[in-house]
Amino acid sequence: MIDFILHIDVHLLAMANDYGYWVYAVLFAIIFAETGLVVAPLLPGDSLLFVAGALCGLGALQLEWLVPLLILAAFMGDNTNYWIGRYLGLHLFDLFLGKFVKREHLDKTRAFYEEHGGKTIIFARFLPIVRTFAPFVAGLGLMRYPLFMMFSAIGSVAWITSLTLAGYFFGNFPIVKDNLTLIIVVVIFISFLPAINEFIKHKRATR
Repeated sequence: MIDFILHIDVHLLAMANDYGYWVYAVLFAIIFAETGLVVAPLLPGDSLLFVAGALCGLGALQLEWLVPLLILAAFMGDNTNYWIGRYLGLHLFDLFLGKFVKREHLDKTRAFYEEHGGKTIIFARFLPIVRTFAPFVAGLGLMRYPLFMMFSAIGSVAWITSLTLAGYFFGNFPIVKDNLTLIIVVVIFISFLPAINEFIKHKRATR
């Protein structure tokens, strides 16, 4: 997994050369799984989109096919995760989680998503791991589905479009290509900064 993430440009280019159009199905499956399955939070997301956009710049992939397909994958994954959280999550809470998590915390979660759910769903798109759990928690917190669906669509378009276009326009600059592994690590680190900042603020507030 680490090798795939750090050398994702090599692996994706090889897949595009070896499997042709099937690489689109692979990319669709990865984006869908990362956003739609709570057991797959460590799949590459931001770096995958950036490199896929760069391959579009090389002509190995077609941008006009890739972007709509991955927007659909992200949107479908989000909504799948929401309904898993809404139905399976509540059953798990009653059977197991209720022994470890107080009911009042679930009520606070519902209140939070009622007030801040929209921007949470959008911003979570740009945070690794968080984007996997945010729609599940939204379903568990009984966020109104029409509202969730609207913000999920906005977040999907913003996330997929911004990162693939960034890769398309900048991914093939020599300085970027020569230092892609470092850039991927930096992108992953920057993606985690908001979560780290919130964790530190929470710790300070607790003290």
